[in-house]
Amino acid sequence: MSAESRAGDSRLRWPLSAVLVTGPSMVPTLRHGDAVLVRRGGGRVSPGDVVVAVFRSRPDLLVVKRAVRPEGGGWWLAGDNPLVTDDSRAYGVADVRGRVVARYWPRPRLFSRRRV
Repeated sequence: MSAESRAGDSRLRWPLSAVLVTGPSMVPTLRHGDAVLVRRGGGRVSPGDVVVAVFRSRPDLLVVKRAVRPEGGGWWLAGDNPLVTDDSRAYGVADVRGRVVARYWPRPRLFSRRRV
């Protein structure tokens, strides 16, 4: 599931940034058209967190995925929808740009830290 634009680092300029979710890879947690707030920085990511990241093999694509485990100085990411494989199974390790802290549209929800 990608974010609305493909400008990986430039999208998250502020400590809290809005990102529009596109695609089905995070269903049922997030759906196409959901708007989320992302806290910039990947230093405090834990397994189970929903994150915004850039795959090293696809640096032009900003994605929303679930952090599974640290690997190779980055993170192994997975989508919540097992039928969609546009995650680390296809693209390898990713660098986290931020952690999703809330969905504000259309059904507001806070995201707490969840262990896998």
